[in-house]
Amino acid sequence: MALLHRAEIRPTKLELLETWLPGRPWFRGEVDVVVERVAAYRFDDPAGEVGIETMLVRAGAGPIYQVPLTYRGAPLDGAGSWLVGTCEHSVLGRRWVYDACGDPVYAAALAGAILAGTGQAEEYFEVDGRREHRVPSMGIAADGAGRFDVPKVGVVDRVEDGDPTHIVTDSVELSVVRLVGGNTGLYGARLTGTWDGQPAPLPLAYAAPR
Repeated sequence: MALLHRAEIRPTKLELLETWLPGRPWFRGEVDVVVERVAAYRFDDPAGEVGIETMLVRAGAGPIYQVPLTYRGAPLDGAGSWLVGTCEHSVLGRRWVYDACGDPVYAAALAGAILAGTGQAEEYFEVDGRREHRVPSMGIAADGAGRFDVPKVGVVDRVEDGDPTHIVTDSVELSVVRLVGGNTGLYGARLTGTWDGQPAPLPLAYAAPR
């Protein structure tokens, strides 16, 4: 379950991405353009410490990019190269925003979603002491759930930041599609997504035990 807050965030997530995206090796588009949200989905952190959100965004007239993010209340040791930026959250205080491909908490959540079909987190707002469900902006499905055992993910050994971005952990290899609509034939069980205007499932990520 993802408990969300109606809060002010400065700079916003999209403002952070406007600065960060053009520096990625897989970025294909114009710089200095407004980044718009297309859809998003979330995973649960079992420890309840890390926010895990994957955003689909478009920069100007460019393609749709998939950007997994993790939100932390303190810096992640050894992950400085994956830092997107920091922001001030009016409820939670300072948040460190990371490209989640370098975060082991995301790797574990993605592996579970693909290999076990755990799905996305249910999203709720807390309003006047009660929880209100928020309808997700997209749906995800695991095509190959159950084909493999679900290994425990401990550490991220290395990341190859291209399209797709390959995440090699101690127990599983993951591939995250960056330019949504491509990379349809990668190895492993597959995560797909649909959203308004995109009723046919498109590949988002792949996973296979090592």
